Amino acid sequence: MRRLIKRRLAALGLVLAALSGCASSPPSAGEEQALVDRATLSIQEILGEGNDKLNAQSLLRRARAAMICPRIFRAGFFFGGEGGGCVLVGRDAAGSWSSPAFYTIGSGSFGLQAGIQDAQVLMLIMNQRALNAVLDSQLKLGADASIAVATVGGSVSGATTTAVGGDIVAFARARGLFAGLTLEGSLLSARSEWNRAYYRQEVGPREIVVAMRVYNPGADPLRAALMRFGSPGGSAAAPAMTPAQANGNPAGITPGQTLGSGPVQQSTLPPLR
Repeated sequence: MRRLIKRRLAALGLVLAALSGCASSPPSAGEEQALVDRATLSIQEILGEGNDKLNAQSLLRRARAAMICPRIFRAGFFFGGEGGGCVLVGRDAAGSWSSPAFYTIGSGSFGLQAGIQDAQVLMLIMNQRALNAVLDSQLKLGADASIAVATVGGSVSGATTTAVGGDIVAFARARGLFAGLTLEGSLLSARSEWNRAYYRQEVGPREIVVAMRVYNPGADPLRAALMRFGSPGGSAAAPAMTPAQANGNPAGITPGQTLGSGPVQQSTLPPLR
């Protein structure tokens, strides 16, 4: 019996060590670009023709920024809870979208409705006050009484009413259907090591999203998708230049370094596991 207990404790220790290593290790090459590409496909799937039954496009046209989480998943091995990777993009007064800043979202429970293990989430940040709350520090949704979070679920009726007055309006989509979601208690945290790896320099979310000081051409398909769905006429024009592009500084990349780039094709995301 003691031997069995020791074996189980040893196995648990190995699992904890592995999880700790994953949390602290830097991203592998291409991980950041893969998340950006999946965010682009999520935008296409959530807002694409025939899919936007909750009229998210009309809110996107007025949004100050957008947080896209291609996959929020529920974990059930030893520890409960959910989490996932996200990208944050901002829009300036001229309508140009920034390159992405990287975030994680985590919670003891997102309240995904029964039977749903993973979902795509689009959070539209409707004003500067809410964007500042995301940028200034770790933001625990629901903890700041001055920031109203509205979640729009599976019912089309009442969706517009639910969104009225929301500083952050969230849409969740699981397996092709809009799903119920509770974001209360979820923690949004910047991923400094991912930002550093993607832009090849130390740069914070505010510099990326508001000042638009850096630029990575690998994010152009994401910016183009947001321009397309966030423009009144649904224009598919190329995204406007960011200040970093206008200054001839694509993220401070030195010659010879390779960036992920090229169009992301309209397609369905592979089944989530």
